[in-house]
Amino acid sequence: MKLNSGNMHLSIKEISSVSLILFAVIDILGSVPVIIDIEQKVGKPIKPGIATIAAGILMIVFLFLGESILLLIGIDVASFAIAGAIVIFVLAIEMVLGINIFRERPNEGSTTTIVPIAFPLIAGAGTLTTILSLRSEYFLENVIIGIVVNLLFVYLTLKALPWIERKLGKGGTSVLRRIFGIVLLSIAVKLFRTNIGF
Repeated sequence: MKLNSGNMHLSIKEISSVSLILFAVIDILGSVPVIIDIEQKVGKPIKPGIATIAAGILMIVFLFLGESILLLIGIDVASFAIAGAIVIFVLAIEMVLGINIFRERPNEGSTTTIVPIAFPLIAGAGTLTTILSLRSEYFLENVIIGIVVNLLFVYLTLKALPWIERKLGKGGTSVLRRIFGIVLLSIAVKLFRTNIGF
């Protein structure tokens, strides 16, 4: 179904496609154990609103200015993806081995909410480069709506973290943390291989 209003080209099919693609790439449900682990290390809950808004700003800015910004500062998309992969790699090592490579200070909760949660877990290199690809395939307004739909789901998931953590319990959280640590490690390696070219 398409609705043409002036210069608007709203399409339910395009919005659905963009939303599903971004949902798969962001994988907020898969990131839940990672975020719970970060919360425990910092010692305070993350702020769902700040994380969602920060991720949303990154996505929208990248949608309009992504390639231009990277070119302006002399960085190609592949290098940007590798930088995100390094952050993900470090997080994964911490989760699998149960060690702390970087320790946040107690008063740095807001910083932690933005890095590494807003970036690279929610609006990571994969998400941002996918957004660039989506812009070349779909009408801009449909991509924006797809981003908003995903941000709403991200916010609701982050808001429900305390309930999810209670349901999982300490044992369940520990097991999931290691399992998703390995998954996260695989994602980091895949990003490296894809963008280094072997």
